Amino acid sequence: KVWVLIFIYLMTDLIHTEKDLVTSLKDYIKAEEDKLEQIKKWAEKLDRLTSTATKDPEGFVGHPVNAFKLMKRLNTEWSELENLVLKDMSDGFISNLTIQRQYFPNDEDQVGAAKALLRLQDTYNLDTDTISKGDLPDPEHQRANGNLKYFEYIMAKEKDANKSSSDDQSDQKTTLKKKGAAVDYLPERQKYEMLCRGEGIKMTPRRQKKLFCRYHDGNRNPKFILAPAKQEDEWDKPRIIRFHDIISDAEIEIVKDLAKPRLSRATVHDPETGKLTTAQYRVSKSAWLSGYENPVVSRINMRIQDLTGLDVSTAEELQVANYGVGGQYEPHFDFARKDEPDAFKELGTGNRIATWLFYMSDVLAGGATVFPEVGASVWPKKVSLICHFSWGGEGDYSTRHAACPVLVGNKWVSNKWLHERGQEFRRPCTLSELE
Repeated sequence: KVWVLIFIYLMTDLIHTEKDLVTSLKDYIKAEEDKLEQIKKWAEKLDRLTSTATKDPEGFVGHPVNAFKLMKRLNTEWSELENLVLKDMSDGFISNLTIQRQYFPNDEDQVGAAKALLRLQDTYNLDTDTISKGDLPDPEHQRANGNLKYFEYIMAKEKDANKSSSDDQSDQKTTLKKKGAAVDYLPERQKYEMLCRGEGIKMTPRRQKKLFCRYHDGNRNPKFILAPAKQEDEWDKPRIIRFHDIISDAEIEIVKDLAKPRLSRATVHDPETGKLTTAQYRVSKSAWLSGYENPVVSRINMRIQDLTGLDVSTAEELQVANYGVGGQYEPHFDFARKDEPDAFKELGTGNRIATWLFYMSDVLAGGATVFPEVGASVWPKKVSLICHFSWGGEGDYSTRHAACPVLVGNKWVSNKWLHERGQEFRRPCTLSELE
């Protein structure tokens, strides 16, 4: 169990568990009150008897009935009272608590939850008082908009740096080498957090005019001629496309039900070993679903093939991921770079060339998919998907992207990664290694 990731669907189970324990606790209190009430009645009865007897002890015990009752009380009734006082009414509650305790979060989970709050504070510029009161701002909050000028300044500064002379670039590289990788990482981190807050650079009108909404029939695919897919351009370079109403609510629920029992800590490809491993920068749970195990998964896979014209038989299985509050995936590439030749070696299908990301839930706040290299932000919308491609021998470095921390709510997504193998005749390569 890994509660540290604060997954909503698991946390709801804890709420029901706690409710059950509260009910059990109330039953215990009622039992203790009933027991105490019986003891009080005993005390009142014995108080009356002893008060009468102590006024004239000899006269009281001189009556044979009184003498018998005194003997009976001391020999029998006080033993019954003793048993009542010693009776443990907490057995049921303690037994229930012991059973449920195995599902409780531990110290590590509590620390993880605290780290999630800190992550949200840092990313969304929240102060302690704000987050403690639950007054969580949306992306249009005044404090978030206040950083827009600084973000534009950083981007302009980087643009000027690219135009500097070779001598200046050499000096800059020397300085960066001395200061270490953290200096190089900081600007991307700032851009990432700003994009998560909705502070991305706005497209110029000239670029916006080149973005369109259209009906897509998958190059005259028979399945989409009568009911073409609704396609929207989200970004131009790299080209990011959103398909609307591409998956149904019923399909989403089936996929989630299939994934829930096998969700485990999400992994990433280790560039050195080529194997899957967990990482602090990816905070989510995921499961892999094969098209052979359910017709819905197979239907989703074929839908991607029909829309793209690419072969999905060499694609990875459908990955389902759940991000709870604070869940994120920091900036990364989906494809393997040249210095990672063994990243997908075990699959034997070449490099990743396309990413299809299905949004299977709406998110109340946070949870955007952002592209720090180009300043793009795409917000989750249930039953839609976004896709981007990494054609060419080296991949498209502008597709570096991240999943922002979920501020409020619950985020369900599924990913489908298409690979090079199997596309030789569907999308032939040119003679250039860059295409």
